[in-house]
Amino acid sequence: MSTFEAVNSFGKNIILTSYGESHGKAVGGILDGFPAGFDIDISFIQSQLDRRKPGQSVLTTSRKESDLVDIQSGIFEGKTTGAPIHFQLLNMDAKSKDYDDLKDIYRPSHADFTYQAKYGIRDYRGGGRSSARITAGWVAAGALIQDYLQKKYGIEISSYVSQIGDVLMKSDDEKFSRTQIDTSIVRCPHKETSEQMVQAIHQAKRAKDSLGGVITCVISGIKPGIGNPVFGKLNALLAHAMMSINATKGFEIGGGFDMASKLGSEVNDSFIKEGDKIRTQSNFSGGVQGGISNGMDVVFRVAFKPTSTIGVEQSTLNTTEDEVTLEASGRHDPCVVPRAVPIVETMAALVIGDLII
Repeated sequence: MSTFEAVNSFGKNIILTSYGESHGKAVGGILDGFPAGFDIDISFIQSQLDRRKPGQSVLTTSRKESDLVDIQSGIFEGKTTGAPIHFQLLNMDAKSKDYDDLKDIYRPSHADFTYQAKYGIRDYRGGGRSSARITAGWVAAGALIQDYLQKKYGIEISSYVSQIGDVLMKSDDEKFSRTQIDTSIVRCPHKETSEQMVQAIHQAKRAKDSLGGVITCVISGIKPGIGNPVFGKLNALLAHAMMSINATKGFEIGGGFDMASKLGSEVNDSFIKEGDKIRTQSNFSGGVQGGISNGMDVVFRVAFKPTSTIGVEQSTLNTTEDEVTLEASGRHDPCVVPRAVPIVETMAALVIGDLII
């Protein structure tokens, strides 16, 4: 692999190419391979972008971006044409001067050092290409596929926050409506847990610190037989997509890591006949066996680390390898997890769509 090679495309049959930087003129994506003749629902795409955009609550960064999507190609008379679809979102509230003091500093747990090591140059303004800002283009493209999967195949993809810091949602249910999820400012459908999560984020924010968390995603309506054995496993493709999202540090499907401490007799999913369908009595497999869907809900969880930019004093190095003290200022999320819910949903849609459409 060349030192200057960059991989900015995702998918094989439906390909998303991402572009833009945090403080550049625009961010966006180009979706190639999407079927022709589909009535595009701009309102759904925009609603997913609104769930992701900054400045939506007191718990997020104060950066204000409208994130109004401009579809510049691939649409005629409200329908997709089969041509590449270009989604663009302008950066309207970038304040690059906020990063002038950081241009020669390697911020702890950021991509500053690694980008410099790989490319010999980096855009220090808000992290440049490594910023979560670029996921706006992913959400725009993924939302189109998410809408298509629901309307054409009855496949529904829903995500919610199940943990922030040490506040963990405990529920026997795995599926919740979007109304239940979005009623909460942190997108946790359990009221009492949601309130505890809000308090935890406020506390971290007052301390100039940050929190991580977990998002649970449920994909329902997938028929058996989706995915491929060996290197094209459905769970492996989902893991690839989720671990491509900024700040992700863990992925588990079904029973996940808890299964490592169980007996086979405790977690094997027995098959039963229900009407004219075959299903399993339990779902420790998370809807995937042998890398292929078994018809049950696909259930997985994604772990996000705490936001790296914090106001707490930290020791680090600068570009001349001198030790310096950093106390970051500017605009950042004390917890990125609530805003990542639509990113998880739409990246899952990109995976499923690539396999099905």
